[in-house]
Amino acid sequence: MTTIYDFTVEKPNGEQMTLSGYKGKVLLIVNTASKCGFTPQFKELQELYEKYKDQGFEVLGFPCDQFMKQEFDTNDEIMEFCQVNYGVSFPMFAKVNVKGKEAHPLFKWLTQEKKGLLSSEIKWNFTKFLVDRKGNVVDRFAPQTNPAKIEGQIQSLLSTKM
Repeated sequence: MTTIYDFTVEKPNGEQMTLSGYKGKVLLIVNTASKCGFTPQFKELQELYEKYKDQGFEVLGFPCDQFMKQEFDTNDEIMEFCQVNYGVSFPMFAKVNVKGKEAHPLFKWLTQEKKGLLSSEIKWNFTKFLVDRKGNVVDRFAPQTNPAKIEGQIQSLLSTKM
């Protein structure tokens, strides 16, 4: 059976890493964009990360430029924007595609595990996937769902031991 830990992703510097390093942690995986109406969600994502990171919680940000070109061209520009404007210190990765034939395998898997309201395809920036400590996708949230509204579920998953 496939879990989140079976995937390899690219860091902003081009280095490949496996998600197995996050075993035992609760994850919130988000496809982000720097120039989107939902971009202010970076603030709440960072707040959740700071509040729960010592309890085994990680936010993983994956920039995407597939929705009306709302992302910078380079990974360096993206990282600088996130850090300067929102103080983002949670892990951000290299820009990826999250839908279509060129979608990153991680996002193909996430959308198969938890379908959206009308289809499995991601419709916009800031779609969020909540993953438990065993690497299973337990919920999917629409872009307009404020990260703070997910806090109760995060607390519940954090209280569950492996």
